[in-house]
This record gives sequence, C-alpha cells and structure tokens, in this order.
Amino acid sequence: MKEANIRLLQDCNSVRMKTKVTAIFDIGRTNKKFFLIDTDYQEVYREYIRFDEIKDEDGYPTENLEALIRWAKEVFIRMLDSSNFDIRSLNFSCYGASLVHIDENGKPLTPLYNYMKPLKEEIYASFYNTYGPEKELSRLTGSPKLGMLNTGMHLFWLKYEKPETFKKIKYSLHLPQYLSYVFTGIPASEYTSIGCHTMLWDFEKKGYHQWVYQEQIDTILPPIVPTHKTYPIDFNGKKIQIGIGIHDSSSALLPYVRSDKKPFVLVSTGTWSISINPFAKGMLTLKEIQNDCLFNMRIDGNPVKVSRLFLGNEYKLQVKKLCSHFGVSEDFHKTVKFNPDIFSEINRNPEPQFKWISIVGKKGADKSRMSYVQFEKAYHRLLLELVLLQVESIKATIEDPTIERLYIDGGFSDNEVFIKLLTHYLKNMKLHTTDSSLGSALGAVLVMSNTELPAKFLKFNYGLKKQRPTKTV
Repeated sequence: MKEANIRLLQDCNSVRMKTKVTAIFDIGRTNKKFFLIDTDYQEVYREYIRFDEIKDEDGYPTENLEALIRWAKEVFIRMLDSSNFDIRSLNFSCYGASLVHIDENGKPLTPLYNYMKPLKEEIYASFYNTYGPEKELSRLTGSPKLGMLNTGMHLFWLKYEKPETFKKIKYSLHLPQYLSYVFTGIPASEYTSIGCHTMLWDFEKKGYHQWVYQEQIDTILPPIVPTHKTYPIDFNGKKIQIGIGIHDSSSALLPYVRSDKKPFVLVSTGTWSISINPFAKGMLTLKEIQNDCLFNMRIDGNPVKVSRLFLGNEYKLQVKKLCSHFGVSEDFHKTVKFNPDIFSEINRNPEPQFKWISIVGKKGADKSRMSYVQFEKAYHRLLLELVLLQVESIKATIEDPTIERLYIDGGFSDNEVFIKLLTHYLKNMKLHTTDSSLGSALGAVLVMSNTELPAKFLKFNYGLKKQRPTKTV
C-alpha cells in the first residue's frame, strides 16, 4: 500500500515555454520526494509517496527497495515528457547508513537492510577483538558503536554471517550512489556517504581505515569521486547531467555553508534530529563520543561534528500513545499551539514524566505516568522533555562559545511548541527557522555546481524566520 501526493507550484496555463529545471529525488525513511527546482532555486513541482515496509529474510522490517526504484523510474520518465518542464540535470539526496549490494549484473543481492536491525554480540566481539580497542577505533573513525548504523559493521556482519552472499558482491553502494547507479550504470563512492559514521574512514589518515584493507572490504567499494561529479547520460533519447548523490544531512548543510560565513550550528530535524557544527576543529574526544557525538563529512572530505538524537521517531511513538490515551485523532497534535500558562504549570514539576521508547542512554522516567487530564498539557510536557534532550544534543557539538547562530530546519521547524520551548532554553543563541519543504533537496542541486550564494539567500529562498523567546514564560 502506498500514499501519493502531487503538487504543481506553477500555473501551467501561463507557461509559454518550458522551464529549465533540475530534478531531485529526496529519499527519507518515511517520505520519498521528487522535486523540480528552477534556475533561481525555486521549487516549481513536488511529488511524494510513502511505501509500506516489507520484511527481510530474517523477518525484520525494511525498505521496499523494488517499489522505490520502480516509482523513481516511473516519475522521472513521466516528467521527462512534461510539456512544462525541461529537465537538464538529476541528483539524489538520501538517508545514510544504508547499503545496496549488487552482483556483477547490477542486481541487488539482498534487501536494503534496515539500519536498526540488531546484531549478535558475537559479531561485535569478533570485530573489536580484532580491530579494537573500541574507544580508539571510534575516535579515529568518528563513529561510535552503532551496529548497522555503522555501514562498516554492516559489511563485516554480512561477510561472516552470509558468506555465500558476500562472495557474489561486485559493489556495495550507499543508497544515494545506488540510486545514481540505477540511472547511470556507473558505480561510485563519495565522501558524504563514506563519512556518515560508517567506521570505514580514518579521519587522522584521511583514507580508509586499515581494517577495511585487512578484510578486503576495499575491493567491493567503488572508486571515490568528487560529490559534485556529474555524468552526461543519454536517457530516453535526452542528454541529462546526472549526479552521484549525496547524504541528506550533508546536503541540508550546503545551502547554509554557502550563504552564511559566520559560525553556526544547524539542527536538521526528522526521524533523526541531527545537530551539525561545520566549524568544529580537530578530532573528537572520548568524552564527546560518550555524549553521542560523531563525524559526518563535508563534500571536500573535511569532518563535521554531529550529535544525533532519535527525536522524530520518539515523538511519533509517544504522540501515538497520547492520542490513544486521550481518544483524539492521530493528527490532533498538529493543532496544538504553544500556551505559556500550560508551560508555567508543567514546568513546576522537575520529575520526568515520559519513559523513552526508542531513545537510548538519555535520562527519562522509569515509566510513563500520563498524569495529565488534558491532551494539551501532556503534549506540552512531552515536548518539554524532548526539547531538553535537544538542547543537550546541540550543546554537545559546540566547543566554541562564540557560536551564537542556530538554524532549525526539517519537520520540527514549524512545530510551534517545540520552537518556543527551544528559544526559552537557548536564550543566548540567535535562533532561526527555515522552510521545511525543500530540506536537503536544494543542497543536492547546489552540489553539482560551485555557486556561491548571496547573504540573503536563506531569507528569500528558505523562508528564514527569526524566533524570539516568549516574554511570558
């Protein structure tokens, strides 16, 4: 089963000639989006779809890769024939920590394994006994022990748990590069996917870690090419410049880096809330790793300090429970506005009220109490506790106290309760929200060129809004 939504952002009847556009597939864990963006970086067409998950051979839920690829091809072929748009280029922004393993004929050998799939302790023991100690390996690779979220560990697991399958692998491609491969037939690796807490990259050596060579994993990783690389492909009789794809968090960062030269932190919210500091210097400390910090990578191969929080996933699970408990519709939470009186009331109780379902290693209640008789109060309390975790996550990335600017994009940027609480607890920072509609898609356009952006780009193209603390709280 799938849900689809199509939105044309232009009056087609008024168009006399085709608009030149770049096509972007922006693939998230939940929504699969297709955008057309014109030469002024304006979104002129949007289409998105959701797919039900399937199960892998072990019964664990995962992405329906076949359905995703079928949809992507259908959409692109259909839009190539559009009478309104002239597609000149195509690129891909996708969630990270996911690999597609293909055989010599380019056919996927396995499901697109879910990065939350648990691994046996024996796998960890075998790996770290050989290539540890764990803390030093995490320091060098900027990758805490995260199971399948470390695609290096994913490959190690596959090699020893499913050796017959592993032997058939010609290439292992991160998801953005696999989507590019589907349209180009050219296998490639690039920095932003390699540097996404994979445990593959040695940030001191600035190359693959030695364990990758000892396990001969390097033989199935395609050549590294620049993230801005495009290939001129004849697709259905039309010449299209097709990019090699980019990791979504790194893509989301790019418009900010190219338009704001002052130091800042970007919080990209969604299933994961990713606090990103592209101005951090040096290697991660052991304390930072213990605080769930890690490295991502910029398109030039330089590290970016990141702190992760499973915020959107936790929010979804907790809101579903609240809606069931209070007997309201699943969309009711979208109507709740920030209420300073409610905040004042619930803030008097310092004890946590919610036990976390999917957030691990963070302080919460020993069990959820549901002590409020109104949905709005329980909802404010939930957001308060999530925001306190978010503040902690943001501060973990900031080593330079002079960083004052904070950008919030993604799904939580238009959640009034979340934003008002965040401004309250981060009064010392200049907090701005941006339009969540484009997200990482615009970065996937920009990466194909070296275009510098004007200082007011975010204001005019991202709906930049300055947020101020509510005086009454």
